[in-house]
Amino acid sequence: MTFGESVLNFYKTLTVPRLLPAGIDILYPFKNNSTWELVEKFFMRYYSDNNPRTLLLGINPGRYGSGLTGIGFTDPIRLEYDCGIPNDFDKRPELSSTFFYDVIRAYGGPKEFYSLFFISAVSPLGFVKNGKNYNYYDEKKIETAIEPFAVNCLKNQLNFGCSPNIAISIGQGKNVSFLNRINHSYQLFKRIESLPHPRWVMQYRLKRKEEFIQEYLKVLNSIELS
Repeated sequence: MTFGESVLNFYKTLTVPRLLPAGIDILYPFKNNSTWELVEKFFMRYYSDNNPRTLLLGINPGRYGSGLTGIGFTDPIRLEYDCGIPNDFDKRPELSSTFFYDVIRAYGGPKEFYSLFFISAVSPLGFVKNGKNYNYYDEKKIETAIEPFAVNCLKNQLNFGCSPNIAISIGQGKNVSFLNRINHSYQLFKRIESLPHPRWVMQYRLKRKEEFIQEYLKVLNSIELS
């Protein structure tokens, strides 16, 4: 089974975390047939091998990025024009995806980037409250409820070829704090690095975007897989 086939199997078997608070809806893009076809095309194109990858871990999918396309930090625009996978989704830009694909282009493009890295999330399922994106750490009850789910997902991804040497948290606040805590308990990775979240860069540090792209490249280029 290739890395890509393992990812697809992983997505097919995701189960909703138990004991979520009332009023929280799950964002599960893979149940949409149109999305699933695109996800299959993406992983067959970029992951049809058995090479190990380093995990980059976002927070959880959002409605206009991976919650729509099923692919981490990839909106419909980047999926079509950068990854070469046409789609019928509304070509609405998503800030995090815009920044992330600036990084990917600077790294050498999707083929080079995806040969070494796999973008996932602490929770591969997203959350919506009152019609808006919700992060797993926005409510302590959600964070507690998803912890067993998150740990199991990370273990599964390690089993199908992600490197245990290092994980990179996309987010330097609550996301990396959560990852460090569970890594201390479960010893999943030798170490965890963190990088600024793309949305934070685009919303609050846009004039310094190139500086943060270089920060990403410095970390990505320093990683050695075993």
